[in-house]
Amino acid sequence: MISLEQFQRHAAEGHTRIPVVREVLSDLDTPLSVYLKLADAPHTYLFESVEGGERFGRYSIIGLPARRVISFRGHTLEIRERGELVERREVADPFAEIESLRAAHTVPRLEGLPGFTGGLVGWFGFECIGYIEPRLSGGDKPDELDTPDILLMLSEELAVFDNLKGRLYLIVHADPREDGAWEGAQARLDALTAKLRQPGAGYPAPITRDVLDESHFVSGFTREGFIAAVEKSKDYIRAGDIFQVVLSQRLSVPFSARPVDVYRALRALNPSPYMYFLDVGDVQVVGSSPEILVRLQDGEVTVRPIAGTRPRGRTHDEDLALEAELLADPKERAEHLMLIDLGRNDAGRVSEAGTVQVGEQFVIERYSHVMHIVSEVTGRLLPGLSYADVLRATFPAGTVSGAPKIRALEVIRELEPIKRNVYAGSIGYIGWHGDADTAIAIRTAVIKDGRLHVQAGAGIVYDSDPDKEWDETMNKGRALFRAVAEAAKGL
Repeated sequence: MISLEQFQRHAAEGHTRIPVVREVLSDLDTPLSVYLKLADAPHTYLFESVEGGERFGRYSIIGLPARRVISFRGHTLEIRERGELVERREVADPFAEIESLRAAHTVPRLEGLPGFTGGLVGWFGFECIGYIEPRLSGGDKPDELDTPDILLMLSEELAVFDNLKGRLYLIVHADPREDGAWEGAQARLDALTAKLRQPGAGYPAPITRDVLDESHFVSGFTREGFIAAVEKSKDYIRAGDIFQVVLSQRLSVPFSARPVDVYRALRALNPSPYMYFLDVGDVQVVGSSPEILVRLQDGEVTVRPIAGTRPRGRTHDEDLALEAELLADPKERAEHLMLIDLGRNDAGRVSEAGTVQVGEQFVIERYSHVMHIVSEVTGRLLPGLSYADVLRATFPAGTVSGAPKIRALEVIRELEPIKRNVYAGSIGYIGWHGDADTAIAIRTAVIKDGRLHVQAGAGIVYDSDPDKEWDETMNKGRALFRAVAEAAKGL
């Protein structure tokens, strides 16, 4: 899709990376089989999407092993090349540093390619709140997972699967300043094409036949401890400190099956707008999140608050009755309206005056085990701002923190027994040209050191029933519990 002459022209324009692309027919493959053939290794990822709970998005993205990985713990930046530490230094503003690292790569836009063709891919953990509000940094709560606050892979080799046409774009970013860059990129594309042509994914037999169910998961909260935290939250609400706070619990279980099998099961059980599998070596993150944190595309900022939950019905009529009950529930409506207002406020901080508007409102979206109320807020990004500014304005989402946001975060810090780590942060990408798409890290499992962790929360308001809030966290976790059980017994 790019000729040698075009490559040379882009090189003369001063670009530091040029995408060299090969389009191949891949109608007998799936995104998962392509991942297993090309990217079943550390520092890789797979992104897929199902829109409205029913229809696969057009593009799936498979990230091949990244040579460079950027991470932050607090204000300490580490950069690793092929696993070796090449740089460590203190950084005053990690968000601004990430924007500088992105902007240092100048990449031409090529006609006919999907929106994302490479960039920074990974997570912003919940503890990034300390970069935005310094008094929330650190803290003395146990850090059981010990994952980086930010981890981003520099995605320079990827495969983009066109689910509509059954075609695959293999993309290799070449550095035109290196001798033989064009020839090296072509050789790499030849090698990738050959791997694709090998029959089957060669997936091995299951390595475990374990029997797991919901009862095997151990909570960081006891039920009694969670209920006490809900009551304390209601005390703060009655005192006028907050209107709402989202309390969560983490549930953990020993796990020795293949992490990618959790993704395989989850994508079948709970298809969602944001489905992801990230393997960063010592940690794997698997999720099917229904909710955008924020999207920045062609200068438009989008947030999409989800608040208000019911379990799915056992029959169609029961499902409709639960939908009607949800939409008529004054507590759920008040909570959702509050979060629409918070989304408007967040988007308004980085948008041109008069451009912030609420699009669809109080729409019901259905997933495997729950249904939610959803609305959408958009705005036009102010000139001169970047995704770093958008992240500062919107992180973390009100739907995983509460309102007013800063005081709600202080209550979470007080009442939850451990740090959240990846949970309730964001997962996604920042493209070469500054566009970004990130999901809230909910309905997400983190696998590390032979254990798998699931976390889920519930929005606490003045008239919350503590037992029902506990049940809501369990309902939100059930799709993952089932996926973990399927993976453990062997797929």
